[in-house]
Amino acid sequence: MIQTVTDDNFNAIVLNSTIPVLVDFWAVWCGPCRQIAPVVEEISNETEGTALICKCDVDTATEVTARYMIRSIPTLLFFKKGELVHKIVGATNKQTIEEKLKSLITV
Repeated sequence: MIQTVTDDNFNAIVLNSTIPVLVDFWAVWCGPCRQIAPVVEEISNETEGTALICKCDVDTATEVTARYMIRSIPTLLFFKKGELVHKIVGATNKQTIEEKLKSLITV
């Protein structure tokens, strides 16, 4: 299940997570964001319990968006033990996302 993160809950959900986290920075008006949304949903279903998948709306979570210098969307950030370890900017394929996430789960 995908969790929604905001300025208020980002630290508690993402940075304090005991399992790897993927955060999808997106916006309603973003075509490429809508393009990868089903892929992110699939990955969320496939990794439940081993990774946390979150979505962060850049229009409402302006503090988090600024903190991680999100300049274009979609941007996918990968965290492990509260540390940012990978970043993908732009729409990408499922395999690329899975490879990044699996490297965090197995290490």
